[in-house]
Amino acid sequence: MSIKEIITVPDEILKKISEPIEKIGNNEKKLIDDLFDTMYNSNGIGLAAVQVGILKRILVVDVSTENEKSQPIALINPVIINLSNDTSVYEEGCLSIPETFIEIERPKICEVEYIDKKGLKKNLKCDGLLSTCIQHEINHLDGKLIIDHLSKLKKDFIIKKISKIKRNPDRIVV
Repeated sequence: MSIKEIITVPDEILKKISEPIEKIGNNEKKLIDDLFDTMYNSNGIGLAAVQVGILKRILVVDVSTENEKSQPIALINPVIINLSNDTSVYEEGCLSIPETFIEIERPKICEVEYIDKKGLKKNLKCDGLLSTCIQHEINHLDGKLIIDHLSKLKKDFIIKKISKIKRNPDRIVV
């Protein structure tokens, strides 16, 4: 298991569509472990393989809080099969878009089909933060980012700001 480097905007790979997994082998299992290590190390609650430069339809989530038992979920080839008409709004952040939070309205409940790490087909109906997180990560697999919900002007401003931060790595944020 190892911690991978998280790719940030404006890297073009983040706009690419990830490929489905045909067979779950040792490489895919190791990738899942690495994604969890990377996500936890970065204090995230979700991470898609594309965010570490691997265009495979794999994502991991764990929305448990410090006071709760960890609830890691790995989803391979996830497909949303149902979305509620009711919506909720969360202020979403993204490990690939540092220091940026955007209020996004999404369906409150989603039902997703996926394959787990053991190769078993599963169905998960979720709401609240877990629903939002899974929708956010599936968007990554489809080449979509939270800044795609913004106007071009705001989106360009955020990308420019993050590019500037990348050029000044010695800058300390307290």
